[in-house]
Amino acid sequence: MQNEQGQGADCPKETVIRARDLDLVFQTNDGPVHALKDITLDIDRGDFVSFIGPSGCGKTTFLRVIAALEEPTGGEITVNDLTPDEARRLRAYGYVFQAAGLYPWRTIAGNVKLPLEIIGFTREEQEERVKKVLELVDLEGFERKYPWQLSGGMQQRASIARALAFDAEILLMDEPFGALDEIVRDHLNEQLLKLWARTNKTICFVTHSIPEAVYLSTHIVVMSPRPGRIHEVIQNPLPRERPLEIRDTPEFLEVAHRVREGLKAGHGYDG
Repeated sequence: MQNEQGQGADCPKETVIRARDLDLVFQTNDGPVHALKDITLDIDRGDFVSFIGPSGCGKTTFLRVIAALEEPTGGEITVNDLTPDEARRLRAYGYVFQAAGLYPWRTIAGNVKLPLEIIGFTREEQEERVKKVLELVDLEGFERKYPWQLSGGMQQRASIARALAFDAEILLMDEPFGALDEIVRDHLNEQLLKLWARTNKTICFVTHSIPEAVYLSTHIVVMSPRPGRIHEVIQNPLPRERPLEIRDTPEFLEVAHRVREGLKAGHGYDG
């Protein structure tokens, strides 16, 4: 992974998301809003990249640009060397939103298979894929339950399963655990790391939590306030195997301190 300063890993890797001098200006009734400015970033295959910064700094907006949900007004971005819209048509990514967004009248299996129905997979393929992804998120046995019968954490796992159902290479996650209590959030952080280890997906993850960003990520993108810019990209030296207890180690606290200092330097953190 590389940012505008050219900082990256020693070994070359395949870049799957590439942004160059990316700008996005929203036109509103109160005048233009500069949401993103001069974003230059490479994300390599298999990276787990967290975006952290104050509210309104463009974290979610950048994810939406990757997903072709927003159109940049300047610069360039490619996903697998394609435009975001071309990548979307080829189902290059799955998107997990802040809320689980499950349809209450569909069972968990029915919710997970919805994109497969839209894409046109056969019924046999749908059943096979639903079974596989529910096992990945530890929800086997809950196929016939309805969303209201599951806890908030289980609903989010079902949402992740839905995003994984068509086996996209890239997983975009917009603060999926932000509304959950700390105990559930810790558990889902552990589950997500195990899922990432098993699938080797490329994950882009938005969070407001410094410990969550440090625990999960290979790289942490520190963003500054509007117009949203990249202040720093921090490469995380922690090993891929990360029990929760690693958060009490000097190595973890050192990375967390660096993130906190980066947020302060970017004028986006006052705590």
